[in-house]
Amino acid sequence: MSTTADAIRSADAHSAHTYHPLPVVVATAEGAWMTDVEGRRYLDMLAGYSALNFGHGNRRLLDAAHAQLERVTLTSRAFHHDRFADFCTELAALCGKEAVLPMNTGAEAVETAVKTARKWGYEVKGVPDGHAKIVVAADNFHGRTTTIVSFSTDHEARDHYGPYTPGFEIVPYGDLTALAAAVTSNTVAVLLEPIQGEAGVLVPPAGYLRGVRELTRERNVLFMADEIQSGLGRTGKTFACEHEDVVPDVYILGKALGGGVVPVSAVVADLDVLGVFRPGEHGSTFGGNPLACAVALEVIAMLRTGEYQQRATELGDHLHRELNLLVGGGAVTAVRGRGLWAGVDIDPSRGTGREISEKLMELGVLVKDTHGSTIRIAPPLVISKEDLDWGLDQLRSVLGA
Repeated sequence: MSTTADAIRSADAHSAHTYHPLPVVVATAEGAWMTDVEGRRYLDMLAGYSALNFGHGNRRLLDAAHAQLERVTLTSRAFHHDRFADFCTELAALCGKEAVLPMNTGAEAVETAVKTARKWGYEVKGVPDGHAKIVVAADNFHGRTTTIVSFSTDHEARDHYGPYTPGFEIVPYGDLTALAAAVTSNTVAVLLEPIQGEAGVLVPPAGYLRGVRELTRERNVLFMADEIQSGLGRTGKTFACEHEDVVPDVYILGKALGGGVVPVSAVVADLDVLGVFRPGEHGSTFGGNPLACAVALEVIAMLRTGEYQQRATELGDHLHRELNLLVGGGAVTAVRGRGLWAGVDIDPSRGTGREISEKLMELGVLVKDTHGSTIRIAPPLVISKEDLDWGLDQLRSVLGA
């Protein structure tokens, strides 16, 4: 068995350096715990950026995957398969919509939503061809494809990848006045994260999402909610938009939809939106494959129980109470978030987000930093209160709080 150092050296030598991971090499995982190649256990407080909402090695999801592996895993969309109709029906029902366009990754789903909005704008709204505009928020994170980084304000994601795709207007997140001013007759959609994850778990001002919904409805513009990180139980609701009783025109889903087992994403909307597509105009060889559908169907069934949303609410309330006790004591300057999801701004006197993450790793807790001074906390929704409290104790220890 290779050591941690050996594994990291090999990875560094033979992979593109597009990530700067913490120096831990995971070999096995179960529930909220991961074990490295040397047998050391770590509490996972990141959950694959919400892809692992239901924990590592969830028995229901593994059983669903194993059963499907014995039957058929891929047909391509050239043929029907016997899990596809159920997947589309159940996911549409979960979202309160009529139709589903399945893809694989979150970025693919966002790209699909962009294409959907433009085609809808030309064929339904009547925007002149080539003039469609989509309004997005500053500090967004929707993926790293060429089109998506074209409307990113993150220099690491954007710089030196031009020429950039036109057709996007960037406004400050949470600013309804700026949003209203940016919407014109050629605007086909507003694309937003209900909570901005990569930016540091930024929750918009109360009433913002409701205001976006009212504005887009008045101006005949699609409201597209990127719920890839915030959706499927993370915030204590099935969708983060529900906290303001808002239903967008388009849901963009991914991450937890595949349960951490397989990549599954989807755009979900009514037929007056997704009905603009005709055969051959969009697709994916692996999108909606039998294995993905089988796992996602089990995810949907689990969400229908309400158990995971309730856990995220109750444990999330506890998490935020404990974290907010650290604010103002010289260790933490701010805490944001909702449900089992928090962005914690570290006082610079205690170290950078990366340094705090490395110190937590040494104590057996895995989190990840963002934007210099912030750490993100998003444990699997199956975490026990005892394990959550143990993880928080390690944070207090590292911060000297």
